[in-house]
Amino acid sequence: MERKNFLKSLFVGAVSAPAVLAACSKDDADTATPATTGGTTGGTTAGSCTVAPTETEGPFPTKVPSSYVRSDIRDDRTGYKLTATITLMNSNASCAALAGALVDIWHCDKDGNYSEYGGSGMQSTNYQSVHFLRGRQTTNASGQVQFTTIFPGWYSGRATHIHVHVYSATGISLKVTQIAFPEGSGTAVAAVGGYSKGMSGYTYNAQDNVFSDGVAQELATVTGNTTDGFQLNISFAVPA
Repeated sequence: MERKNFLKSLFVGAVSAPAVLAACSKDDADTATPATTGGTTGGTTAGSCTVAPTETEGPFPTKVPSSYVRSDIRDDRTGYKLTATITLMNSNASCAALAGALVDIWHCDKDGNYSEYGGSGMQSTNYQSVHFLRGRQTTNASGQVQFTTIFPGWYSGRATHIHVHVYSATGISLKVTQIAFPEGSGTAVAAVGGYSKGMSGYTYNAQDNVFSDGVAQELATVTGNTTDGFQLNISFAVPA
């Protein structure tokens, strides 16, 4: 499904810049119960840890995530290497490590483009037939997965981010959220400098429709440099 059709399935009316921003805004109805989808009101406290906020999955979710079980998701994409370690905790089990969960991630390349979409007004470059920067792994006994990727670029209306969708071992959706990046002097975002696009017109977390209400539960720790690569670490609590 092209991006235009995907958005039409989410919104009424023609695809436009406002529609894109709406697609990237926070979900308004995060009220599903754990018994059906594992969803919960974003940022609520369950037991001794805070459940990760729920964010929008669209408009560029992986079409067939089970096809991309892999740790290195770079394919042919160039950019500064990023090793992303995600740790999951079960908020329904005293925040114990959540082993055996499926974790999908996806993000744009250094130029702000997504694979599996394109050839439309939202993304002129057609990448519908390729699958770069998308992957799935299963958490180990410590609740961890690790992906090798590149530092994401940016596109209009969004800060640097990575999408995350967590499923149970049986395929039940537990959480859709996003990873935010620290900003400001001395951060990886500043070091990367928006790649060839620069930072002119960049949307910072505080102005991003998804992150503007705060990123406390979604902000990763990012270390490293442009020579040796970057390391990202984040922990999410999800109801399982």
